Amino acid sequence: EKFAQHEIQGVPVRITIGPKDLEKKSLEIFRRDTFEKKFILINDSVQYVFNLLTEIQNNLYEKALNFRDENITEVDNFEDFKKILENKGGFILAHWDGTDDTENKIKELTKATIRCIPEGKKSPGKCIFSGQPSDQRVLFAKAY
Repeated sequence: EKFAQHEIQGVPVRITIGPKDLEKKSLEIFRRDTFEKKFILINDSVQYVFNLLTEIQNNLYEKALNFRDENITEVDNFEDFKKILENKGGFILAHWDGTDDTENKIKELTKATIRCIPEGKKSPGKCIFSGQPSDQRVLFAKAY
């Protein structure tokens, strides 16, 4: 219970010091991202924690980036769009003609909406719904 509040709040590192640790001039450092425990000398702890926080940040960023990339599916037609939306979910990268009418019809039929229009990723194609020319793909997703 004494650690639960901090775990809920997302504190990345837990440092525990007990009477035996003080005798040994060490402390326990627990990483919440990998559940790894280490005993470090008190004199080395500041630099260790500083480096550890940078490592945790990089680890969490890479994990989130990989999760995002694994949950984006590229489609080229509306049938595949509907199948992916119903069976897999996540984000769908598809061509859109840029009109509100097409976006509203896709939303009406699938409940999926445009979540992001990626910058700098132009790739000409055809809209999955209307077949009209499209400058780039956009990310669709369904709200849950």
